[in-house]
Amino acid sequence: MTNLYIGLMSGTSIDGIDAAAVSFDQGEFTLLGTFSQNIPDHLKQAIQDLCQPGRDTVQLYGETDQQMGELFAQASLNLMAELGIGAHQVAAIGSHGQTVRHSAPGQGNISFSQQIGDPNIIAARTGCAVAADFRRKDMALGGHGAPLVPAFHHQLFSDSQLNRVIVNIGGIANITVLPAQGNCTGFDTGPGNLLLDSWCKKYLAKDYDADGEWAAGGSNHKTLLKQLKNHPFFSLPAPKSTGREAFHQQWLEQQLSQLPAIAPQDVQATLMQLTAETIADEINGLDLSVDEVYICGGGAFNGALMASLAAVLPARVDSTIALGLDPSWVEACAFAWLAKQRLEAGTGNIAAVTGAEQETILGGLYLP
Repeated sequence: MTNLYIGLMSGTSIDGIDAAAVSFDQGEFTLLGTFSQNIPDHLKQAIQDLCQPGRDTVQLYGETDQQMGELFAQASLNLMAELGIGAHQVAAIGSHGQTVRHSAPGQGNISFSQQIGDPNIIAARTGCAVAADFRRKDMALGGHGAPLVPAFHHQLFSDSQLNRVIVNIGGIANITVLPAQGNCTGFDTGPGNLLLDSWCKKYLAKDYDADGEWAAGGSNHKTLLKQLKNHPFFSLPAPKSTGREAFHQQWLEQQLSQLPAIAPQDVQATLMQLTAETIADEINGLDLSVDEVYICGGGAFNGALMASLAAVLPARVDSTIALGLDPSWVEACAFAWLAKQRLEAGTGNIAAVTGAEQETILGGLYLP
């Protein structure tokens, strides 16, 4: 049995597919190589349409599921070619897929989570076993199916002497609480880069605000910030999860329509403060003296956001590079680990994080 796995991740930001090859020889985690696969603009638009009720159709779902499957497969093949890896050397590929709808338990609707990127296609094109559909078993047991990365964070980043929090800032932000003594917990905190990116796209025609420079040049609008923080999600107790269904451009526009005109740059500055404060509010509200906070995901490369977080958190704030893993690749590595857990019939969730009745084996296995 080979100990080499590939993890595939495409997040709420829809900024690309991350592929990471990792080994777990003798239980030791090693990142062997990475590859980033662009998502064509027409596919990004199709995904965004699938996220919006009224724009989604069964035809669009089926076509986009197929096309994303091909793209995930291509990302895997490109990474394997770069590393000179054959299919016979890969124990399994773990694919998160692309979330197009997440309806969390206890938030008024029937709960479900739907990811696209057909794993049958990935298995057929690569010749590798594929583990996928990781969220729905947890939800079948009453959980949120999210966040799933805390179990991996616990394996890789916990310390017996220090109370740590790992913050993943993708489109949505989530935290993993790793006490030196005690059980791992975690949950979604709210928007990460999602609103920042969409506002930047609208006014600067750029996919993101590089290093937070545009936001840093604006002023936090306290009235708008207070109004945004009134969203009911922020007052929910954990476990909790969220996504584009709750935080999207139309919601932001609706909030802005209730106030006098605000300069677009000041809106960007306020959105950055919203991300920082809603993360910090949750960490500062923990019944735990936190020693260190480590950031992963795209938000770790936003210097202005990192500075904002450092200003509202009493603990040391750094990126996961200080723990030996580049923040760009933590999530992809997590899904490689989840593939390993699936293949070895090990549990992949933490019940205290997702709210599931029990810890369980996650995902389906698709053979080539």
